[in-house]
Amino acid sequence: MEFQVGEKAVYPGHGVGVITDIQEFAIEDIVSEVYVLRILDNGLTISVPLQNASALGMRRVMSDEQVKKAYETLKDWDVPPDKQTWNRRFRQYTAQLHTGDPIEVSKVLRDLSLLRKKKPLSFGERKMYDKAHTLLVQEIAVTRDIDEDSIANEIAEIFKDKDEDKPAAKGRKKKA
Repeated sequence: MEFQVGEKAVYPGHGVGVITDIQEFAIEDIVSEVYVLRILDNGLTISVPLQNASALGMRRVMSDEQVKKAYETLKDWDVPPDKQTWNRRFRQYTAQLHTGDPIEVSKVLRDLSLLRKKKPLSFGERKMYDKAHTLLVQEIAVTRDIDEDSIANEIAEIFKDKDEDKPAAKGRKKKA
């Protein structure tokens, strides 16, 4: 998979970036080329060797079909509750985010969104939620060429609908 200067690409765990340059480095007698990728979210610059870009998970921005699948994943609330300890969930979610697969990122966001409907998220869970949310919102916004706030609102609406599906709390009566 080859990228050109000015093209957008996704680097796992960091999000969408723009290829700002392709540079050659010579270390002793070995010449190596790297993509210089500037991450849109935070301006971080990453050098990714051309020959290892795919192995490191660098990929093109998701397709419209993948956007549809990501939204379907977010709307799939019929997942069994995760009974693992937070440590194990954290390792699992970290691995899912680092795959760079937008569907895996969607699963992390969905699971943490559903969990936060039941209980307040811990500091680590909130950070993980924010990371998944940022990665997904940013990539969908770039794919659909619309602003990130619109995507964030669409995702909020998906989980707002989840709140409306909840039955009323037992033992409480509404005052007339």
